[in-house]
Amino acid sequence: MSGESGRAGAELELAAHVIQLVRELAGREAEAEVNVRHEAEALTRFANSAIHQNVASASTGVRLRLHAGGRTAGGSTTLNSADGLRTLVERTLAAVRVSPADRSWPGLAAPAPLRLSAGHPGSGERSGLAFGFDEATARADPSERADRVRDFVRAADGLETAGYCRTVYVSAAFANSAGQAVEGRTAEAAMDGIARSGGADGVARLAAARLADLDGAVLGARAAAKARAAREPVELPPGHYEVVLEPDAVRDMLENFAFFGFDGKAHNQQQSFAEPGREQFDPSVTIVDEPLGSRDEPAADLPFDEEGTPRRPLVLVRDGVTTAVTHDRTSAAQAGTESTGHASAVSRSWGPHARNLRLEAAPLLGAAPGAGGTGAIADSARPLISAVRRGLLITDLWYTRVLDPKALVITGLTRNGVWLIEDGQITSPVGNLRFTQSYPRALAPGKVLGIGAETVLLPESWGRARYAAPALHLAEWNITGNASG
Repeated sequence: MSGESGRAGAELELAAHVIQLVRELAGREAEAEVNVRHEAEALTRFANSAIHQNVASASTGVRLRLHAGGRTAGGSTTLNSADGLRTLVERTLAAVRVSPADRSWPGLAAPAPLRLSAGHPGSGERSGLAFGFDEATARADPSERADRVRDFVRAADGLETAGYCRTVYVSAAFANSAGQAVEGRTAEAAMDGIARSGGADGVARLAAARLADLDGAVLGARAAAKARAAREPVELPPGHYEVVLEPDAVRDMLENFAFFGFDGKAHNQQQSFAEPGREQFDPSVTIVDEPLGSRDEPAADLPFDEEGTPRRPLVLVRDGVTTAVTHDRTSAAQAGTESTGHASAVSRSWGPHARNLRLEAAPLLGAAPGAGGTGAIADSARPLISAVRRGLLITDLWYTRVLDPKALVITGLTRNGVWLIEDGQITSPVGNLRFTQSYPRALAPGKVLGIGAETVLLPESWGRARYAAPALHLAEWNITGNASG
């Protein structure tokens, strides 16, 4: 990825050029918005405790959305020559002429400055190029990722390991025919690995805006400790169990909240549980979307969305009360409000989703984001276990699927370590379990018995979103069977 971060300004020039082509070919009556995104991703995979794949890719894509004569069409290209961009405009204009009428077109974002990064006062000039960006992560080479894999494998001390370490650099720009023109860049890193012992798996994962914050030895030691502690599990019957969810499991809850709960399109269609102004969660629960980072972490995302709307922190739940849902310009217009800066390339179809949710940790001086410790139990979960009379410690949730989007009833499996807790002590590992649980109901008033004091930044299971999660002590979790049935 070396040298990729020296592209500042190139994307904005491309975007401005496409806007000029639209004016020449479609006239000033056409409304146009252009996204130019240069993305470089590098991935180092390991299995059987050895690196088996190192891949890297870099590309610059241009997306055009054009609205003319009451119709809308979009197009994209990676051919960034003068001829390639002209062809993009010509074929998008041709597509507009045969598209159906677009009665939900919300118009273009007006010119607006980008906002300051919450974690880096004074860094937010209009260009957005200094929003907590880490140059070293953007320039990371394969040896730096390999070093972390080596440390992970060594720390597992002979256990079989597998996983990945990745770095991503993005430089992007947006321009529209209404005069909005912004640019920004971001970098991120993530590591996710498992260790296996006697058929039992342990996991450790972490996301960061700086590759330097990923310690392969810490992660490998934690994965190995969990695997060793999970050997020879017992089976438990179905039932409603008190649980302590480690941050990895809470990450799955936040991901489903983002995609199905706080989605403004789903809310407009009455397919979301969210009711702004109502106390739907325990008073201890506050959930914030933080695309501009925090005082502990550089910016998590670009400072603008796919429609050029400046991003900002958005409180979705405050002290148990649902306060907002996420909107792009289309869902906002339908709701009679303003965009919250959550437009994506597919948000008009699939809904606008938050990508940087944080469930606020319990206030405790000295608590800070981290990797969750090197033992079998995440640091954020340790103090919560002592308050459990009889229940379960659950590391991770996976293969989760929505059964009822309105109530956000989820079914899925536990993974990578489950233990029985009796009288505040872990007494036995437990085999993986199937559950069926409404996520909002699990966090309802009176159901949250404790929140850990440390949040852990975790990568999304399949994309590049980041979630900051503490451990949770919950009064009830509905176990419906063992993993085999």
